[in-house]
This record gives sequence, structure tokens and C-alpha cells, in this order.
Amino acid sequence: MPDLRIARDDDRLMIHADGDVLAEYVFRPDHPTFESPRPYLSPIRTLGGETVSLYRPHDHVWHKGIAWSLPVVGDENFWGGPTFVRGEGYVQLPNNGEQRHVAFEPGEADAAADGTSTGGIARIRERLDWVTQAGETILDEERTLAASVIADDAWLLGFATALTNATDRAIQIGSPTTRGRENAGYGGLFWRGPRSFTGGRVLAPGVAGGDELRGTRAPWMGFTGRHDETGTASTIVMVDDPGNLQHPPQWFARSEEFACLCPAPFFSDEHVIESGATMALRYGVVIADGASDPDRAAALAVLATDRMPALLGPAAAGSGAAP
Repeated sequence: MPDLRIARDDDRLMIHADGDVLAEYVFRPDHPTFESPRPYLSPIRTLGGETVSLYRPHDHVWHKGIAWSLPVVGDENFWGGPTFVRGEGYVQLPNNGEQRHVAFEPGEADAAADGTSTGGIARIRERLDWVTQAGETILDEERTLAASVIADDAWLLGFATALTNATDRAIQIGSPTTRGRENAGYGGLFWRGPRSFTGGRVLAPGVAGGDELRGTRAPWMGFTGRHDETGTASTIVMVDDPGNLQHPPQWFARSEEFACLCPAPFFSDEHVIESGATMALRYGVVIADGASDPDRAAALAVLATDRMPALLGPAAAGSGAAP
């Protein structure tokens, strides 16, 4: 198994495996307000070197590899682009917020160029402020990113977030569906796949399909597609932590227009974070070489689920809405 480490390079962190860069985490992006600037992971590569992410596609420039993105945070948009308004459709409003990097945990990537790596796990912890377009900080976030190789042909990205309401009022977290658009419940940890993955297979427990799986509830969901140039295939499997809000969640998945996956805990129901309260969520993302069917994807999901406690630490009791 390759050794993993995290190295800082100006505005980004690099996740290395024996010298090869598996992923870049850009924590201080230079994007226009319209795109709701926020940290993102792209490019993301398999152990075999294939790129499985897409950055700023022309159809949705606010899609950026893997990013924690929420379109409905009260009246604010931390997804990017226009906001869905009931009865009006998508409208460009002065509400595109920004996730601002504050600091990495002392002793990690802010303080040491080589980050941290222990027991085959590379990990960073970060603090961020969620700032509205009007300049108000409404959420404080503590975020963990971690990586570990889990097989000869697969590695695991761990993501944990704890969002604390920094205002004196309740904040509703939702989706375009909760605001009136049918079957458009996106919002959460969102992956946008390569162009060549368009038309690939969405994988879920016991089934492979396409757009018809959008809205399905499942503990994990995957996507397998092929690459241009090499003609090889790769697989993504995203895993929802059992302690998460709405587990197993509905999923926002697409294949026909473009490849994407998003475990979406706010797909159909809004969640309220009271003043001073914290909402915590955890995910695993498997990045694997080779094509997959539902059986292989399920096996990768098991490997991820077993590894996530070591990657991210034990889940807090009631982590979906911790006080």
C-alpha cells in the first residue's frame, strides 16, 4: 500500500500517494461571487492516474469536482448560480454566499508543509466561516478531510462537517425541491464527473441504472464510467454515515446529461439549525480503478464504512443534529 501524506502548496493542499498527487484541495479559491466561492477537490485521481472529476464545466460553472455545497441556507445560496424561487423558476439574486477558510488545526497543514499522516491515514482539520453576500457570518464550520488506501485499486476520501448556527435566529437548510421544484433535491457533498462519464451507470444496492434512480433512498450510491484516450473505466462510490440526518438519504444522481452524485439529506425535507446549535454529517468517497457492478460497488462501500471511524474518528451521538 502506498504511503499517504498531505502537502501545502500556496492556496491548496495536495494529497500524495508515494509522490503521485491523488487530489488537490483548493481552500482559498479565486472565483466570482456568482459562483458562491467555496473550497473544492479537483482534480481527483484514481491510484492508476485517471481523473474522475470535472472543474467549472461550461453548463454549470459552479460545479467543481467534489465540494460541500448547499443551495438553500435560509434565503442564502451557498451552491452558486441562480436561486430557485417558487412560482418564478431560477432567478439570479444578490444572495451568493462564500465559504471562507479561517485556519487549519495547529500542527497540521497551516503549521507544517508536510501536513499529517499516521497509520496510513492522511488528515487535516479546518475551520471556515460561511459569509453571506451582504457580509454576515451565519455559520461556523469545523471540517475534516482524510484519505486512506483501502485496496490495491482503491482509496478512500473521508469528509466530515459540523456547521454551527452563528446567528440569533433559526436557519433552514433545504433544496430546490423543498422550495417547489420537483425531483431537484440537490445539496450536500456533490461530485461532478468527467464529460466522458456521461451515459455511465449509476449503481445502488442491487441495481444499476441512470437518471431514474434519482430520489432513491440508499446507504450508498456509486457511478462507473469510461475515460477518453485510455478507454479504461473508473468507479466512484459515495457512502453516507449511519449517524447522519435522514440516513439512508435520498440521492441526487444524474447520468444522461452529465455524471453526478450527491447524498442529499435535505432532498425532500428542510432541516432547522437553531441558534447556537450544530449539524454534523460524515461521508466516505471511494475512488477506484476499473468498472463496477452493484456487487463490487457494495463491497467497496463495506470497505469504506469499516474504515471511516479510523479516518474521521467515532461519530458523535446524535451527530445529525448535535447540540
